[in-house]
Amino acid sequence: MKRFKFIIGFTIVLYAVLATAVYLFVQGIREQRSNAHHTDINRIMGQLIESKSVEDVNLQEYETIKQITFLEAEDRDPARLRSFYQEGNQNSYVIQPWYQDHQLRGYLKFIYRPQHFSLTNFLILSEGLLALIEGLVLLLLWYLKKHILTPFQQLSDLPQQMVHGHYKGEIKTEKSRYFRQYLWGMGQLKDELEVSRKRQYELMKEKKQMLLSLSHDIKTPLNLIKLYSKGVEEAVFDEAASRKAMVQINTKCNEIERYVDAIMQSSREDILDIAVDNSEFYLKELLENTLSVYLDQCQKRNLTWIMDPYQNCLLKGDLHRAQEVLENLLENALKYGDGRQIHMSFREEDYCQLICVFNTGAVVEDQELNHLFDSFYRGANAQGKAGSGLGLYICRQLMRKMDGDIFLEKRLDGMAFTMVFRF
Repeated sequence: MKRFKFIIGFTIVLYAVLATAVYLFVQGIREQRSNAHHTDINRIMGQLIESKSVEDVNLQEYETIKQITFLEAEDRDPARLRSFYQEGNQNSYVIQPWYQDHQLRGYLKFIYRPQHFSLTNFLILSEGLLALIEGLVLLLLWYLKKHILTPFQQLSDLPQQMVHGHYKGEIKTEKSRYFRQYLWGMGQLKDELEVSRKRQYELMKEKKQMLLSLSHDIKTPLNLIKLYSKGVEEAVFDEAASRKAMVQINTKCNEIERYVDAIMQSSREDILDIAVDNSEFYLKELLENTLSVYLDQCQKRNLTWIMDPYQNCLLKGDLHRAQEVLENLLENALKYGDGRQIHMSFREEDYCQLICVFNTGAVVEDQELNHLFDSFYRGANAQGKAGSGLGLYICRQLMRKMDGDIFLEKRLDGMAFTMVFRF
């Protein structure tokens, strides 16, 4: 904001400098034009020092002088004197004595053309125009400050407040003309964060309750296993009792295993708790929203990007979730490929649109193909690289929630993942 105030001050100073410069320039022109006929008269008087007749002067050489009238010094005729000295208001004239050889020969009347160009009007016009421009600039700066800079400064702390959960009010969009779409998106983000935070608290509460319950449930069979194990270890039981104790231990182990499966199932359900808003969207919209970032990354890595032509068809599903799936496939292509090539192709089969993302690089083993879409599973080619093993699992679940699917193809020089959308 300090820099903006500096800009306002700079425009005012610039206006003052320009207005002063224009005023001085016009004053210089005015002074020069007001003395133009004097300059021509002086030139003629210089020429007449050596000439004996006024008729020798060529008036076409002088811009301001229209006519020269001569009156001899000895002439006393009243009519001629009256005519010479009383020109009237029709013409502008100057009378000069004409000396030759230090003797007065007579008088010269120079009738000149006055300069009709109004420098005063020009000055008023130019100064007024500069003032108008300065006023428009100040008005524009005021408008920018009121409608763009000030609202944006007020919104600058909004994301941080939302992240920490401090912003509880409603984000209004109707008052801002330029930030309406941005504020609408921030409002959506705020609602999404509130829902996610509320869901997170509920999950934390449910998990704690579940852990307390399972801990209590597991403790009973675990105590029995410890009791039977100690009895077998210390040979307290006979052979028949030992065999019965081993059966009980196995039963309780199965019981504990069921509790562990319940924990794992609960974790999977938490992962799958993703809302999908099925509607319709165009293929071009999906690609435009997704590819720009990855095209830049391919260019920076000198990676060959190939994309086949496609028909902009209407697909069924959730545009945002479809974008998540495609982004995940492109991320995997960049992360696990060999950096040579990514090829994106399109085809139609059985009233479905197929989008295939192929990347060159090492392929996974056959025994791993059936597990790549399992939760928390990571292939051998993922060693030493960041990841959780949930990406492809979530991709498949999202695609199936959109009534589509995703599958993997193993090729000679790389891997290909194909998304399936219904028309």
